[in-house]
Amino acid sequence: MAVNTSAEAPLPVGEVSRLIGGWIERLGAVWVEGQITQLSRRPGAGVVFLTLRDPSRDVSVSVTCFRQVFDAVADVVGEGARVVVHAKPEWYAPRGQLSLRALEIRPVGVGELLARLEQLKRSLAAEGLFAAERKKPLPFLPRLVGLVCGRASAAERDVLENARHRWPAVRFEVRNVAVQGVHAVTQVVRAVQELDAHGDVDVIVVARGGGSVEDLLPFSDERLVRAVAACRTPVVSAIGHEPDNPLLDHVADLRASTPTDAAKKVVPDVGEELERVRMLRGRARRCVEAFVEREERGLDHALGRPVLREPHRMVDERAEHVSSLVDRSRRTLGHLLDRADSELSHTHARVVGLSPAATLKRGYAVLQRADGHVVRDPGEVTADETLRARVAAGEFTVRVDDQGMGA
Repeated sequence: MAVNTSAEAPLPVGEVSRLIGGWIERLGAVWVEGQITQLSRRPGAGVVFLTLRDPSRDVSVSVTCFRQVFDAVADVVGEGARVVVHAKPEWYAPRGQLSLRALEIRPVGVGELLARLEQLKRSLAAEGLFAAERKKPLPFLPRLVGLVCGRASAAERDVLENARHRWPAVRFEVRNVAVQGVHAVTQVVRAVQELDAHGDVDVIVVARGGGSVEDLLPFSDERLVRAVAACRTPVVSAIGHEPDNPLLDHVADLRASTPTDAAKKVVPDVGEELERVRMLRGRARRCVEAFVEREERGLDHALGRPVLREPHRMVDERAEHVSSLVDRSRRTLGHLLDRADSELSHTHARVVGLSPAATLKRGYAVLQRADGHVVRDPGEVTADETLRARVAAGEFTVRVDDQGMGA
């Protein structure tokens, strides 16, 4: 229950410590899992002192146990081991310090660890963190490679030497971290996030040599898996040897079986690329030469045809044909003109023969009244009427007498 206090009625430190001890006392014995980070076994002492740390969080607690409790597992438990402890919380009032009094210690077996990792793997896979569509392609030639590895480790040497052997100009941004133990997860996560935020880093390699399942546990930690999943930069996992398979392998954009394999996959081999360029140049040259040869054969074949061997032959043949057509046209047109001329002369003769002028030339005359009307009947004229007589050579006037005869 809450304690009523105020600035005017505070509790003494001893009373607060006593109350905390009472609350902790009521908690009773609990089973606690963690990793042993410090182990103190003083010769002749009946008590063993441990520090138990949560590998997933930066939290630790002191543990004490009688020597006979620890001796039962001393052969299989040491610093770095994961254990399950049955302990009773204790509060040391004079110093205000919380500790656990271990009643039993059990090492966490490999089988149990693998079962927990499998359960975590299924949970993360269900979230889609391992999905293939999330994988990012690696750049062909990265400007700067980020490397997370142990200090002066074989993994660092393998990656750097093999990468520089393949591509001497490659540059690295190295982050040396703890790759096992209680600080490994925190340091690796921080290094990955720093390299991901680096503007020039194009790919990140997380490398470590082989080890036991317990040694590789930091690379199956949920915090590291989520940190890699959140990276914008492609991440390559190069943990252990071929059989090793931490959860980092599943979330990374590319898994390398070893650090040496990671170097081969991150940068191209300059010798291989030069050979590929040589082969491509040879292939291009052969393609161009084959194309030119094919076109030359086609040109020779075309030039061998009669129409191109004697190009004027077609013109000459057509010229003769055109001349023949022109002559034929002229003859046809001449016949037509001659016939038309004959028909015109005949028609002209007929017209002339039937024309009024020809009639007048034969001695006939045409009489016209003053209004130009031609006289066809004597009854159409009156006595003393003046008419105009038109003959072949001209015209003159006549007058009608009273007997109806012209004068």
